Amino acid sequence: MGELTRPRALLLDFGGVVVTTTGKPGWHERLAGEIAGRLDRIPGVGLPAGRIAVDIRNGADADSRWKDAMSRPAEPRELTHREFWADFVAADWPAPARAWVTVEATALCRRMGELRRDREFRPGLAGLLDAADAHGVPVGVVSNALCGIVHRDHLEHGGLSGRFAVQVYSDEVGIRKPNPRILGLAAEALGVPVGSAWYVGDNYDRDVLCARRAGAGAAILVEDDGTFCPPYPPQVAPDVQVPDLAALHRLLDTTCKGRP
Repeated sequence: MGELTRPRALLLDFGGVVVTTTGKPGWHERLAGEIAGRLDRIPGVGLPAGRIAVDIRNGADADSRWKDAMSRPAEPRELTHREFWADFVAADWPAPARAWVTVEATALCRRMGELRRDREFRPGLAGLLDAADAHGVPVGVVSNALCGIVHRDHLEHGGLSGRFAVQVYSDEVGIRKPNPRILGLAAEALGVPVGSAWYVGDNYDRDVLCARRAGAGAAILVEDDGTFCPPYPPQVAPDVQVPDLAALHRLLDTTCKGRP
């Protein structure tokens, strides 16, 4: 590892860095029940909640596999909300039901995000944000997301949305990591060259690779559950790998101390 340079911006992944996530059991059955109640109002649809739940679960599994595959192209795009519901979930539903989920796709993605996982801010986040403020380093979020508004809501409800100078989510901009342009969008919004920003993530194939492709000032890997089960053997290495946000806080302090 070469000597790190003082960052002019700190860009953080959301899941795995800003928050840790835990899956909620039975989320697809609950969502299916809500959808079934809406579809019952459409004459002639007749889709049982059990069938809907299976298709939601299978669609989510297919989406996960698609996301793994999208770590390979040079400039991957993001799946749209409509593609997820019309093609991954409802491809074989009656036409009126497929049309309804297509129209309601964004609202359904938001509800799915609310039901699917619990999110908790990672320990040490507040201290890291305080340190960045003290050093005059703006902090942003750059994250892949099926529905970025769910992440925005979590920051808002946790009282932290104002601590981030920019938030960039893949579904809102149409491209996903490791597409390097997504980091460029955040850096541009902050008025700094991407080469002077640190990017912090928890995955090799999306985060470290994205930082390398974008020419970020540093690729920092913060360990989380997903770090140790990449879909492909890593062919890139971070500049620094740290176990938690407290260690990232210390790294930021050490790098910024006494440097203009």
